[in-house]
Amino acid sequence: MKTLYAVVFCILNACHLSTSALAQTQDAYAKAVAHPMRSTADLKADDSRKPIEFLTFTRVKPGDQVLDLASGGGYTAQLLALATQPGGKVWAQNDKPSAALASRLNQSPQSYIETIVKPFDDPAPENAPALDLITIVLSYHDVAFMPIDRMKMNQKIFKALKSGGHFVVIDHSAKNATGLQDIKTIHRIDEQTVINDFTSVGFQLEAESGDWRNPLDPREELFSKMKQRDDRFALRFIKP
Repeated sequence: MKTLYAVVFCILNACHLSTSALAQTQDAYAKAVAHPMRSTADLKADDSRKPIEFLTFTRVKPGDQVLDLASGGGYTAQLLALATQPGGKVWAQNDKPSAALASRLNQSPQSYIETIVKPFDDPAPENAPALDLITIVLSYHDVAFMPIDRMKMNQKIFKALKSGGHFVVIDHSAKNATGLQDIKTIHRIDEQTVINDFTSVGFQLEAESGDWRNPLDPREELFSKMKQRDDRFALRFIKP
């Protein structure tokens, strides 16, 4: 009986510590989102992008080494970079130079964000340490119709992460079992196809989030033409 009491005590104490750590993490995420460096355009995008939920789902923390794929103008890279401080770094990858990203960093220079121009089938930064986190947000469907070997890309992503590192994908949902048929027309991709792509190279699916779901979306039209928010899936994979 004493052993049972000891186990229960340890579990409760661990839960208390986890709750305290979670509160500190959420406070750090809130400070990152409220940082004055973030632009007016960033704040406008927050309504659909849900930055607190995003940071929570990625589990990013200070000191992390992060790669943001298809970084575009840097919304996600900026957010992650702020959450990795102090001591962290974010590589913002695009397959061609981004004027918007260059403008962002010219206006607010940040030594902890490094832009890299590399092809998607070999996206990892040169001479980087094993990474803690890689993200691709709302762009995997675009990569899927590029004339590249996306399985080669996925293998490179797996190799670039340390053991226990995370890979997070958020994208616009197509109807179930539609595979890649909608990637060019309405810029959506079947969730199970994405899961299959990454588990086939060694990842394990660790978690899914419903924070970006919209069950009222019929998933039949281009998200940018919709009056309501589109349905999005969010997947977190882990490298064993």
